Amino acid sequence: MLAIARPRIRPKPPFILNHALALKARPPANISSFRLRTFASESTATPKKSRFQRAYTFAKYTGYVCLSSVLGVVILGAGIFVHDAFTYTERHVDRVPVNPLALHPEKGGPKNLPIVSAQMDDEEDEEARKLATKPKLVIVGGGWGAIGVLQTLSPGDYHVTVVTSETFTTFTPLLPSAAVGTVQVRSLIEPVRKIIARLRGHFVNGKAVDLCMQERLLEIQTKDTDGNTANIYIPYDKLIVAVGSVSSTHGVPGLEHCFQLKTISDAQAIRRRVMDNFEVASLPTTTPEERKRLLSFVICGGGPTGVETAAEIFDFCQEDIFNYYPKICREEVSIHVIQSRGHILNTYSEAISNYAEDKFKRDGVNLITNARVAAVTPEHVIYTIRLPDGTMEQHSIPTNFTLWSTGIAMNPFTKRLTDLLPNQVHRKAVETDAHLRVKGAPLGTVYAVGDCATIETSIVNHLMELVNEADKNKDGRIDFGEWEFMVERIKKKIPMAEEHVSKVRELFELYDTDSDNSLTLNELVELLEDLGNKITALPATAQVAAQQGKYVGKKLHKLARRQTTLEANDLSFQSQAMDELVSGPFKYFHLGSLAYIGNAAVFDLGRYSFMGGLAAMYAWRSVYWNESVSTRTRAMLMIDWIVRGIWGRDLSRL
Repeated sequence: MLAIARPRIRPKPPFILNHALALKARPPANISSFRLRTFASESTATPKKSRFQRAYTFAKYTGYVCLSSVLGVVILGAGIFVHDAFTYTERHVDRVPVNPLALHPEKGGPKNLPIVSAQMDDEEDEEARKLATKPKLVIVGGGWGAIGVLQTLSPGDYHVTVVTSETFTTFTPLLPSAAVGTVQVRSLIEPVRKIIARLRGHFVNGKAVDLCMQERLLEIQTKDTDGNTANIYIPYDKLIVAVGSVSSTHGVPGLEHCFQLKTISDAQAIRRRVMDNFEVASLPTTTPEERKRLLSFVICGGGPTGVETAAEIFDFCQEDIFNYYPKICREEVSIHVIQSRGHILNTYSEAISNYAEDKFKRDGVNLITNARVAAVTPEHVIYTIRLPDGTMEQHSIPTNFTLWSTGIAMNPFTKRLTDLLPNQVHRKAVETDAHLRVKGAPLGTVYAVGDCATIETSIVNHLMELVNEADKNKDGRIDFGEWEFMVERIKKKIPMAEEHVSKVRELFELYDTDSDNSLTLNELVELLEDLGNKITALPATAQVAAQQGKYVGKKLHKLARRQTTLEANDLSFQSQAMDELVSGPFKYFHLGSLAYIGNAAVFDLGRYSFMGGLAAMYAWRSVYWNESVSTRTRAMLMIDWIVRGIWGRDLSRL
């Protein structure tokens, strides 16, 4: 019988047996604490593992971002290549039909000038030939008002011709930024030909100089490449005057030594002068007195243009001059704003004016209020301040840069237009009715929008017309019922009077001096004169011009759509009744005012005001970016702001 060998069991040492017995003898609570200690010892290794996992995750997603960026660049490059491959094709033009009158216009009119009755591209295709039979709409100017008209017209409404001395339209609110290189001038302009391409319109590079309303001929002065001038006539069925305004001199001598800021050329000239001043001030041969004069910047006018220019110059000095020029240049820069009123931005709310003034004082901008410029010389600006005792005190600021931005005056063509018309006695603009039709011109033929125009505010001029309509019983007196009817007629003729005639009963009782419950003609004249004096004319701003342009564009579009019906019923296309039937009078809706004051901005929204630092500045940029003329200019503006934020302004002199 085989014996099975048992495994040899090695006896455990006594201390192990004792430890095992001790563990068995311990209560369950100790076992739990042992497990907790074991878990704690294991968890000490977890952070190392977690840090490794986080690093791995970060590296993984960073790789994804880099790869996607590379892939995006490759796709974008491929897209551009495909676009170029399909767009850069050879084009040939053969046998383009041209109207003989376009090449050799007949002469006529009061001055026997060539009459451009046909444009060179009127017969290029079937659409062009159809447009040539449409009523001729001529727009003089290329600013906010003109662009507003062009944006609201529809293709096929009119045979459109735009006449302007510049080949582009300018986003004027950002001219102060362009003057110091914050944005490039190319980002503020859009060619007029691109804008009118949607309407298949025509462009004439020239300057309007005269008008023959009897024969509906607009006289244009053109220039050839040698600078020689020639005048031509352009016929019209409807004419829109949107030539803007010029700066008012107020009789101050020496304004030829000042800069203005209304055009791209003005912004470029200011930028050259600013850069020249800093470069000469940096020379070791420049004397301390001359350096202070070169680095003294004087702005005459405390409106939005003057304030924003002062703010842009201050920012330029803080951000670029401080970094790239000798520090003494920044130390000796002085900016002066001369304002004839008690506050800058006086058309804004009081809170905004105070905020802007406090901001300028903190920045060291010298505000000179209640002062008038007496004269400007090549080296000084002389101004006077009225002292509390009524005496005048004269001061002088040495400077090599003076900006004049106070008030507006008539454009030469606007002045010629007012000379041709009766009862045009306004000294700053041509007067229109509430439908923006030029007063005195044949109704429905000539409109005026923007800075060159002002809507009539005098109600007393319509006295007899209003009385004839309201005096139902023809007794020569206006009772309260007739007065209520007259108020409604006043609102239609002068919409800006609406808020002043809201309290109908109180007005009636106030001017009914004999308390006979009726108004005599004398009482009515006094009432209407007082109302007219209370009405404030619309400001000469881009917002007003744009709204007026869009109003006229919509009105003309409606008229064009009804032209066939009018002709079928033997009604004139220029009929006053139809002009007023398709559209009510123009009503301005104030969307608010804004201004940039140096890495801060202010907004005046009527009842509410908003002002602040960086957030307000970005809101200001957003508004202007949105109001830019085209997608192209919006893209360029965005790029300019990014470049300026990362690399600063361009310091080259162009």
